[in-house]
Amino acid sequence: MTSNLRITFILSSILLFSSSFLFAQKKNNYASQIDSLISVSNPIFNGVVLISKNGKTVYNKVYGFTNFETRKYLKSDSQFEIMSNTRQITAVLILKEVEQGRIDLQVPIKKYLPQLNQTWADSVTVHQLLNHTHGIVDLKKPLAFKPGSDFKYGDLGYSLLGKIIESVTKKSYYEVANSFFKELKMTHTLCLSAAPIKKLVSGYVNNNNAFKLVSKTMITIESTSSNGIVSTAGDLAIWNENLHKGKLLQPESYQLLFKYNIKAQNSFFGPEKIGYGYGFRIVDKEPVKYVGHTGLGDGFSSVNLYFPDSDVSLIILENQMNQNRDLFYVNEIKIKNILLKSNLLNKK
Repeated sequence: MTSNLRITFILSSILLFSSSFLFAQKKNNYASQIDSLISVSNPIFNGVVLISKNGKTVYNKVYGFTNFETRKYLKSDSQFEIMSNTRQITAVLILKEVEQGRIDLQVPIKKYLPQLNQTWADSVTVHQLLNHTHGIVDLKKPLAFKPGSDFKYGDLGYSLLGKIIESVTKKSYYEVANSFFKELKMTHTLCLSAAPIKKLVSGYVNNNNAFKLVSKTMITIESTSSNGIVSTAGDLAIWNENLHKGKLLQPESYQLLFKYNIKAQNSFFGPEKIGYGYGFRIVDKEPVKYVGHTGLGDGFSSVNLYFPDSDVSLIILENQMNQNRDLFYVNEIKIKNILLKSNLLNKK
């Protein structure tokens, strides 16, 4: 090989290697892509993003304010209402009672809530409360459909599950849940109560990037088991690590969370109907499989996803929700899509 040819070959090899390296680097650089997205996002992103892999945090950024009036900055331990992400916690508490033999998933709820005089209490099962196939729309109204035949998402089923936990444990849901969080060393997680929570941030409704404070909570004592948990991104990462590594439930109980016989559509997860288990939506027909849930209300938005093939968690908490329904979770969806295209989700 002549010297000129050798130089040409070396240069070509360097260019090829550089191009491959830059392509791989770009694909792997989810962190800078998320940073760039949030720096120019419209509507504004205001919250926390945490990504962990194999139990270790690989991305944790905080953007914006706890309070738009005082302009006090958010911190990594700022507490958010997680709304419907409360439900996977309630589902786990129910399954722990199943393991103890105190609850049967296929038994009508009348057994645990004898105070219910409605005729449907003799037909609706605990299982149907967990996956929103119960048909209860109002305690004073007839069922919307035959139990188990359809899906209707709402707060009421998980509120009743909280009452069932209280019935079999002889303790308040507040006591049971908070004791559980203490065991897990989730030191910033608790049920919302009338007592002030030191690091709980204010929730806002965003209308064209004008923020209106939400002054009255939708959470009640009855709804706590459905939407009333306050937490941090770091504590939810602890929750995911314990739950998905088999530290909270026996293997057969854990699998029940993701076993489904009903599908439902949710805009965050896409246009197609996907499985709904016990407090989890299940994406199992896509190249990248994942499970998780969203939460919205009181001026808060939450997302908690787990990718089992790569042991990755994505947790996003915001203390704002958009007034425009079409913009619910708009930045969260973009962040999820960045992660889905990254090499972080390679198999373990």
